Amino acid sequence: MKRYRSLALLILLDIVLINAAFALAYYLRYIAQWIVPVGEQFFAPYSEYASMQLAFSGLMLIFLYLDGAYTPQRGGSWFTEVYRIFNATTTAGVILLVAVFLLLPLVYSRLMIIWVIVLTVGLLSTARLVLRWVRAQLRRRGIGVARVLIVGAGELGRAVVRTIAARPDLGYQVVGFIDDNPSKSELGRLKNLGALERVEAVLQEEPVDEVIITLPWMYQRKIAALVRACEAAQVRVRVAPDVFQLSLSRLDVDDIGGIPLIGLKEARISRVGRLLKRALDTVLAVLVLTLMALPMALAAWLIRLESPGPALFRQTRVGERGRQFTIYKFRSMRANAEDELDQLWEYNEARGPLFKIRNDPRQTRLGRLLRRTSFDELPQFFNVLRGEMSVVGPRPALPHEVEQYLPWQRQRLEVQPGITGLPQVSGRSDLTFDESCLLDIYYIENWSLGLDITIILRTIPRVLLGNGAY
Repeated sequence: MKRYRSLALLILLDIVLINAAFALAYYLRYIAQWIVPVGEQFFAPYSEYASMQLAFSGLMLIFLYLDGAYTPQRGGSWFTEVYRIFNATTTAGVILLVAVFLLLPLVYSRLMIIWVIVLTVGLLSTARLVLRWVRAQLRRRGIGVARVLIVGAGELGRAVVRTIAARPDLGYQVVGFIDDNPSKSELGRLKNLGALERVEAVLQEEPVDEVIITLPWMYQRKIAALVRACEAAQVRVRVAPDVFQLSLSRLDVDDIGGIPLIGLKEARISRVGRLLKRALDTVLAVLVLTLMALPMALAAWLIRLESPGPALFRQTRVGERGRQFTIYKFRSMRANAEDELDQLWEYNEARGPLFKIRNDPRQTRLGRLLRRTSFDELPQFFNVLRGEMSVVGPRPALPHEVEQYLPWQRQRLEVQPGITGLPQVSGRSDLTFDESCLLDIYYIENWSLGLDITIILRTIPRVLLGNGAY
């Protein structure tokens, strides 16, 4: 019912905007007389266009429906919506132009119809953009989200989970997952809700709006049974296609004489992408180090003044493809802090191989402020200039952490580590290690220069507010 109500409201909005575009086109043509003046003998009152306006509104709704503008789709791009609107509007507009030329006298303005087409595309496209923004803001606050149950915790299931985690605008909230393998007890913060035969029981126990099945292809009979169980419970069910347990973004499709061939794309950033990414890194590193030179010098002096030891903290980290390098940060702890780690490990608040505690007693007063504002990370731009790190990428790991990685977690080592990344703008220290890995892998598989810029822009308010920093 919610879906039908939303669809009805969208259609009503389109009707209002289509008619508003028609009225505005009349104003521009006959009142404002843009582009070409209207002779007195060719002036037509607005009432003469009533039947034409009604016909155009009806045609628009028909072609918008045929072009899929009213088909609910999560994750589709705004440009796809604009294309559908443009296609429907030009089709309806051309039909109207032909009708005017063939059936109506020359007193009716052809230029006005051109205005109608342009304004309709502009108004409907703008409305879709505003609706997407409002919907995304509501979904980020948990309003209008669909509660999803994931069936299967293999590579494909993890791909679905990391996509949902990376795209809160899609409006999904994972309630848990189901898998026959008892060793998969958790996936990030998600709990294993039982084996496959418990699907019907889980649907009764948990408020689930949708089930996504990510089982391998050999589970065909079980998949069919699960689909029937979900339909009986009146829960929407969808099956993720398992093509070698890879997402479609990693498939390279070609053909030989009409015979389709499926290859595997390398799960790394392309050579051209690396060049663009390196150019962006170099420009940003030079800019930041130039603008922050004096504040960084002052911070170094204050660190030396507050506690004995060097201003810079050096540590060995693991970079791309397992290569080790020395990372630079402003020292935020006592000089011998690393020697005290074993005594504090029992207070570790992080899951997996990471070590994180709030109010770390090893921190200095100035160091606590540097951590809170992420100012201690600025020397890492020297690592960026040296080509050891990128501005955006997975968190650089310690060697002993990498030794504890599961095979799927090692995928985050396929690109250069970064100062900021998708986990940092999606929860930072509040995320579990598995959740951070899922987001890092999503970033690698879906990299684009636009994604890097988006993460950088989202990092700025996170740093200013100190969200998840400790």
